Amino acid sequence: MYSDSYTTIKSSSKGIYKEKGSRFIAFAFPVSDHEEIKSIIDKIRKEDHGARHHCYAYMIGHERMIWRVNDDGEPPGTAGRPILGQINSFGLTNIIIIVSRYFGGTLLGVSGLINAYRSAAASAIKNSVIIEYTLQEYYEITYPHVSMNDVMKILKEEDIGQSEQSFDLECSIKVNFRTSAREKILNRLSRIEGLKYRYLDTQ
Repeated sequence: MYSDSYTTIKSSSKGIYKEKGSRFIAFAFPVSDHEEIKSIIDKIRKEDHGARHHCYAYMIGHERMIWRVNDDGEPPGTAGRPILGQINSFGLTNIIIIVSRYFGGTLLGVSGLINAYRSAAASAIKNSVIIEYTLQEYYEITYPHVSMNDVMKILKEEDIGQSEQSFDLECSIKVNFRTSAREKILNRLSRIEGLKYRYLDTQ
C-alpha cells in the first residue's frame, strides 16, 4: 500500500561510543539530496581531520530506496553497514550518519568494530528528535471570479493549504494537499466550471 508519509530527524544530533581507547563520534543530519550529502561529508572531514576514519551511511527518498554505505578504510562491512542497520531499525530516511573514529591504539576486531559503529550511530539517533512528514503536492489553480464561492468551499472542507492568491476576473491560487488526497480533491475541483489546475511540485 502506498504511503505518503515518512520518518526522519528534525535537526542534526551527535552521539559517542568509546571502546578500548578508541572514540567513535557519530553525527546525524537530515538531508534531501546528494549535493547536500557531499557538502556535509566534506565539512565533517575538514573539521574532524584528526580522526583516522569517517565512515557513513545515508538514505534518501520517502520510499527508502536510495542509500549508500562507506567503510572509509575499515574492514569491509564493519562500519557503513552497521550504521545503515540503525537507520533501518528506526525506519528513517532523508538522513546521513557519519561516524568519525579516533584510534586508541588497540585493534577491536571485526565484531568489535561492528558493535562500535552500530552503537555510535544508535547514540546519535537516540539524541535526535524524530518526526513524521507527509508528502504534499502543489498545484496552481485558475478559475473565473464567479466560481469563487465554490472553490473556497472545497478548500475549506478539504483543509487545503493556500498561498499566492490573485483575485480578479480570472482568479489564481496556489494550493497544496497530501498526496493521498489527490484523486478526491482534483475530482471535486474539476467539476467547477472554468477551473483549470497545473501540477507544480511534490515535497
